[in-house]
Amino acid sequence: MAGLLRLPGAVVLLLISYIAVATEDLLVPVNMAPVQVSQHAWYVPGGTGVATDNYGFISNAAFVVTAAGVVVFDTLGTPALGAKLLAAIRSVTDAPIKRIYISHYHADHMYGNQAFSASGAEIIASDGAKRYLEGEVAQQRLAERRLSLSPWVDSNTRIVHPDRYLQGKERFTLGGVSIRVVDLGSAHSEGDLVLFVENDAVLFSGDIIFQDRIPFLGSSSSAEWLDVLNEMEKTDVGFIVPGHGKAAENPRQMVSLTKHYLAYVRASMQQAVADWIPFDEAYEATDWGDFIEYPAFLEANRRNAYGVYLSLEQEALNSQ
Repeated sequence: MAGLLRLPGAVVLLLISYIAVATEDLLVPVNMAPVQVSQHAWYVPGGTGVATDNYGFISNAAFVVTAAGVVVFDTLGTPALGAKLLAAIRSVTDAPIKRIYISHYHADHMYGNQAFSASGAEIIASDGAKRYLEGEVAQQRLAERRLSLSPWVDSNTRIVHPDRYLQGKERFTLGGVSIRVVDLGSAHSEGDLVLFVENDAVLFSGDIIFQDRIPFLGSSSSAEWLDVLNEMEKTDVGFIVPGHGKAAENPRQMVSLTKHYLAYVRASMQQAVADWIPFDEAYEATDWGDFIEYPAFLEANRRNAYGVYLSLEQEALNSQ
């Protein structure tokens, strides 16, 4: 305590405030105004940066408002952001929150679950999310974010597991609004969900679609992801809320960036693997001009390409 007394008063107050409150009670200084995209569908748009930019608010969350309750899609990347999302929902409606669907169990989409713990809502995720939660990566990522996103992610932050896993698809009606949720399997992550508000023809896509920035490929299956995007182009969707970037009324145009990028990375690295060209040489020889101006290119592109290169090497070995 004597050490604290030698610090400037403002610093002491800040330290005390971090110690005295739970993570979700911290007031994260970001603008989170809910945007209405249809009669029942809303979303809060995150920034276009990398994981630790904008206090971790770099992904979207969405929600469906009905007369009988609210369905939430993703809860953002820290408990404090989750609390702010809850407040944003309450600025629109005081209807009870019935269900929370998590598009996939990556940190920027689900650490906010903690702030919804007292809501009584059921949390649902893809059956594939089990593999992430049962592996080492989930805890490694949490340890990393406790450093890179402190104090918004700290020792009080925990991973809130789903109450239920979905395999396949389900359809239900709440307050006269029909909602369809589909488990796409392993595409962007170990398990990806999308939610379709049938009354409004609005799709919440999660990270199956990125807008306004380079996608993060991670441990994705590029082949399966492309198959999903090809099918998505054929669906009767009027509006898409992506996992990152602004919502848009032109679904095919929105799908095109993610699809074009994914197909280009895969084709470039596939040729390199076929010709036994080392990754560094292949990467430097590839023309990235179509994508270099997008946010997160410098942070994500090389890592994306390397991940695809390794997966294609494995595909080649498995086919022998």
